[in-house]
Amino acid sequence: MEKLALAFLLSLFPSLSNAVTLRTGEAAPTFVTQTHEGNSFDLQNRKGRWTVLYFYPKAETPGCTKQACAFRDSIKSIRDLDAEVYGVSTDDVPALKKFHENHKLNFELLSDAKGEIVKSYGTKMPLISVSKRYTFVLDPKLQIRYINTEVDPAKDPQVVSNKIKELKAQD
Repeated sequence: MEKLALAFLLSLFPSLSNAVTLRTGEAAPTFVTQTHEGNSFDLQNRKGRWTVLYFYPKAETPGCTKQACAFRDSIKSIRDLDAEVYGVSTDDVPALKKFHENHKLNFELLSDAKGEIVKSYGTKMPLISVSKRYTFVLDPKLQIRYINTEVDPAKDPQVVSNKIKELKAQD
């Protein structure tokens, strides 16, 4: 609870937080981690397909639950665009497994318990190993095509769908 209170306070003072250093057009930092089921996930294996990485602070918190359930309910529209969604947080595998089961999620959650992925994507909150709420859209070459740093948890899936449609139309 103390971590969440600190995260909230830090969100009120953006100058204290790390700025995203990644830019659209850059190669996405690759990583290997574990899914909510404990299986290995290697971002390199996503080459050739559109990928959505949404970073969130903590499983089972109100905003994070709202966002996960919104993706669950909208996953078909994203998959119809040949894209896949992955939720990334610093929660450990058992916490993610419980979160996945409790909300009947239909996409994979990725554990960054060591906080290395959130650092490489510039989403880590200062002083605590929790991610800010950012969403990245990666193209089939694993290049960052879109970064949303002003995520509305309930609207994120629709924003992502619209952005992927727009990006595909440009290609």
